[in-house]
Amino acid sequence: MDDTRLKLMEAIARKRKVTAQYNGQILTLAPHLLFERHGDLFVSALNLNKSWRSDENPRLGHFKLDGLASVTLIEEEFDPLPDFEPSPPREEDTPLLAV
Repeated sequence: MDDTRLKLMEAIARKRKVTAQYNGQILTLAPHLLFERHGDLFVSALNLNKSWRSDENPRLGHFKLDGLASVTLIEEEFDPLPDFEPSPPREEDTPLLAV
């Protein structure tokens, strides 16, 4: 099992934040769901660096694990989004682990 997947699985199980590089940016993520789509692994996570409009509810983004680099588990806990449903974004996706 690769290191990125293990770190994200631990983060989901322990409700811990992670930092990662994605598309050249360093993000702080609160991972909620690990899922598979067409043989590739993805994580649904709240991007804590994103600025939300005051009338906009924060929502999960979907990040392909192959695109995440330098994933670091940090000891800071997060509370899952109140309206989070542990189901994958598409019907054909396979959920693997959720908070």
